[in-house]
Amino acid sequence: MIYALLKLPIRLALSIFCVDFQTVHSRFFREKGPILLIANHPNSFLDAIIIAAQFRDPVYFLARGDAFHKPWHRFLLNLLHMVPIYRLSEGRENLHLNEYAFTKSLELLAEGKIVLIFIEGICLNTHELQPFKKGAARISIMAKQQKIPVQVMLAAISYNSFKQIGKEVRLELSEPLPINQQLPYEQDVQNIRNFNELIFNQLKSMIQLPPKAEHRKKDIFLLLSIIGYFLHLPLYSIIQKWVFQKTRKTVFYDSVLFAALLFIYPLYLLLLLLFLFIIHVPLLLIALIILIHPITAWVAVRYKIKPETSL
Repeated sequence: MIYALLKLPIRLALSIFCVDFQTVHSRFFREKGPILLIANHPNSFLDAIIIAAQFRDPVYFLARGDAFHKPWHRFLLNLLHMVPIYRLSEGRENLHLNEYAFTKSLELLAEGKIVLIFIEGICLNTHELQPFKKGAARISIMAKQQKIPVQVMLAAISYNSFKQIGKEVRLELSEPLPINQQLPYEQDVQNIRNFNELIFNQLKSMIQLPPKAEHRKKDIFLLLSIIGYFLHLPLYSIIQKWVFQKTRKTVFYDSVLFAALLFIYPLYLLLLLLFLFIIHVPLLLIALIILIHPITAWVAVRYKIKPETSL
């Protein structure tokens, strides 16, 4: 329920956060499960948010287990269709919990769902693929053994920047293929090696940096951009500084900034609306003031009066 309610606001927020979004083979966003969706992982939770927001059907995804340590975190992340999976670096004592991740993934696939896994098992702000873990191959082997008709689909995501709002994003999907094609051997060890090699080579060939967005800068857009810049400068500066401090020396800056803006910005507009109503501003003018905020924000990130440096 929460997932469905958040999908539209997330897509609207992404239209501001990302100035240009290129999709390749977008027809596959309408595919039905059971699908094991395998992706690279350059930008922490933002990768999952962007990928899941494009699919017509709900996407369930495996997320790093340390995000589930607090009970309320676990409750919220479960509502968002996240399943915890642990790495050795998060404690050997937690590795046995991965059996739940595999079992849950198989249950979802058996129900005809789409399950997203980041096969590198680690997030680094780079488009260079890291060595693959065995999780995706293990799920595929177990699905084959249980005769679940799973198809494997690849998703290659790339960004022009990991540190700025108004980014350009490219997302390419591969044609979904039956898992049997990646698992031709009788021995699991051979199948895991073959599976990872095939996926690595194909995913690597799909990763391309997004093309630079070109926008025609007209006077009206420049004016709206200036208005949007100064309207949002105080709020955005506060949020940006807070997020930077919280995510220093991590890969979470983009994801936390997006999440903070997603939840704080509507609250800010609601408080502004209440304030204007209390001081008896005419309703028509209130509506105009509220509407002009997201409109000018959308324009400002596309027609920057002060371009940001990609970090």
